[in-house]
Amino acid sequence: MHEVDVEVLIVGGGPVGLAASIELSRHGISSLLVERHPGTAIFPKARLISTRTMEIFRAWGIAEEVESAGMPREDVLAVGVGTSLASDDFVRAAAAIDRDAPQSPTYTYLCSQDILEVILRRVAESHPRSDVRFATAMTDFHSTADGVTATIEPTTTPDGGSVLVRARYLVAADGSRSGIRERLGIEVVGPPPLGHMVSVMFDADLGALPADRRVALSFLRSDPPCAVEAVDNKRRWMIQTGYDPSAGGSAADFTEEACVAAVRSAVGLPDLPVTIVGVMPWLQQAVVATGFRGGPVFLAGDAAHATTPQGGFGMNCGIQDAHNLAWKLAAVLTGTADAELLATYEVERRPIAVRTVDESLTNALITLRMMQGRLSMGQAIEQQAERRSSEGLILGFHYESAAVVPDGTPDPAPADPYRTYVPTARPGHRAPHVWLTSREGRVSTLDLLGPAFTLMTPTGSGWVQPAKEAAHRLGVTLSVVEISRASESEPDAPLTSPTWADEYGVGDTGAVLVRPDGHVGWRSPGGAASQAALAGALGAILARS
Repeated sequence: MHEVDVEVLIVGGGPVGLAASIELSRHGISSLLVERHPGTAIFPKARLISTRTMEIFRAWGIAEEVESAGMPREDVLAVGVGTSLASDDFVRAAAAIDRDAPQSPTYTYLCSQDILEVILRRVAESHPRSDVRFATAMTDFHSTADGVTATIEPTTTPDGGSVLVRARYLVAADGSRSGIRERLGIEVVGPPPLGHMVSVMFDADLGALPADRRVALSFLRSDPPCAVEAVDNKRRWMIQTGYDPSAGGSAADFTEEACVAAVRSAVGLPDLPVTIVGVMPWLQQAVVATGFRGGPVFLAGDAAHATTPQGGFGMNCGIQDAHNLAWKLAAVLTGTADAELLATYEVERRPIAVRTVDESLTNALITLRMMQGRLSMGQAIEQQAERRSSEGLILGFHYESAAVVPDGTPDPAPADPYRTYVPTARPGHRAPHVWLTSREGRVSTLDLLGPAFTLMTPTGSGWVQPAKEAAHRLGVTLSVVEISRASESEPDAPLTSPTWADEYGVGDTGAVLVRPDGHVGWRSPGGAASQAALAGALGAILARS
């Protein structure tokens, strides 16, 4: 049997597994990704890419490509309700194109998963330390004193031969029906499934409809009730509807004839020429795993938490799992951190998953009440439009763990934490976006962050030399960025901003330490620069005894 040694084995080649591969490569960690399907997704299971995920893509250098591959924002950030797309009672909520503009250098976009995965796969395969193998399944694994041993086999080549893989860690990104999670004996908790669903992708020319009816998402009381989603907002569309097994319904009921009839009912054009592209049954649920780890095995994405589709949170939450986990695995594998750092993955990500799943459930219940006629069209569109704004959830979440050094300041408490994001550099929160002026033009504070720790400090604060000494003492890669206030005395400063220090909550001698995942790990609002204080903060974050 052929044998392979690798630092991290990733099971699952969807967006979460590919994100883990990309991020590990950025940290110089070798990985082997296996995916049982022969290629990337052929069905647009997810479409919405949140502002935070777009920020990660910006750091990877693919944000513009994703924007180009997706749909124009003016076409997609709107929602509608009605009996059908053509009905007189159809109501459309206006798009909120610039709602999140002040809070990030990028925006929410719609790019269907089948297109996105092609981009992510290409990026993952471009890294020399990343081995990506589609049409390959993990058939067995065992935890050992040194990590994991696993057997992988090709799925499309008979008798293609088994490969024994030895890895220090395993990332399970194998979906909501995760066999790895089941093998570990980790249960999921949450309400019973909300419904047995079917997605029908179809090709049709909807040019006969008024332009304002072709929106990103519509909830319709058609026969059967369904949601209509734009895939490319040209000819590709998808309806999502359900069936009731207790009443004798099944996925087999969705024959081509039945699917065409459902599409025509949803659109409201009985003679519409329709081509059915694909049909995919799925289970709508809102559950979270009771644990995200079993020894050297870590659950990520749908294997750890399954959201309802309403809100578009699932894929984004999973990609951010990978972003959080990768730098911690890298720090331990390179000897920069002690293994106890890995315990903070579940401590940090599971509360975010619980909140995200709960918010998706709230969205789903609003949709259900609308479909059942328990809300008027006006009430339905108002609630749906309000829930489309979720910056508080997307950008305002924060971590509390041993990998965060608190500074005693209170957490912002907006009246609506789902919709309202309050920028803050309080430890545990995402480092806020602030536009800076550089010699090359405008740059975001987020653009200053990389796969290493970053210390941001005002020019002349005295932190540069102590930071170098602290990093050398601990063997940590640390980037020090000085930012000047725009002034006549410093006309040639590399980076300037009149507001950065105030928005980050530091004085002229303060400093903010940002972790590799873009979250603030420690902050010194002022006082003398101290090598010992910074070294102590880095040591605490990295679980160094």
